[in-house]
Amino acid sequence: MKTAAEETVVRIPAGKAAINGNLTIPPKAKGIVLFAHGSGSGRFSPRNTMVAREINKAGMATLLIDLLTKDEEATDEFTGEFRFDISLLAERLIFATEWLTTNPNTASLAVGYFGASTGAAAALIAAAKLPKQIKAVVSRGGRPDLAGDYLSRVKAPTLLIVGGYDAEVLQLNKEAMEQLPSKKKLTVVPGATHLFEEPGKLEQVAKLAIDWFSKHLN
Repeated sequence: MKTAAEETVVRIPAGKAAINGNLTIPPKAKGIVLFAHGSGSGRFSPRNTMVAREINKAGMATLLIDLLTKDEEATDEFTGEFRFDISLLAERLIFATEWLTTNPNTASLAVGYFGASTGAAAALIAAAKLPKQIKAVVSRGGRPDLAGDYLSRVKAPTLLIVGGYDAEVLQLNKEAMEQLPSKKKLTVVPGATHLFEEPGKLEQVAKLAIDWFSKHLN
């Protein structure tokens, strides 16, 4: 009988700051997916939480984190100054990845990133800076273009998922795709808008992500 995975709240040192995370490790997990949320969101993002739950059911661990501290979130709510600070978000992801590789419960797990919106750019930058640690990246409605020159340094196999009705973001993903030197794939979910809010569309995203991570984190 399969033992249910338990969610643990963790606190991760990030330079002079510390960020919170929700860590879930199913029995016999071989890989872990670290989530990088989009602008104005956090570890309780309902869309990311739903995808994470499906990834857990597929036998992989997940870590959803707040990329900003509470003070930064409060400031960002009024000014928006942190949500597009991609270098800061990438730096926080790198701190979280280092924590995973030194934590006894997660050190043996292969690491992948799931990035949404601006979080996808942060994930790609972090993946470029950690070529040996990051085994796969999935972007949901992401802005990979914001990763700039780091795109050409990404070695991890990368899946870009975009809604069919998200025309502007789809074009940006097509352009970013050309700069990625690694194994890559762009998948368009027909009938989906930017947030994949239409019935069944987020489930399609979860399935695509699970297939990609299952292939590259084992």
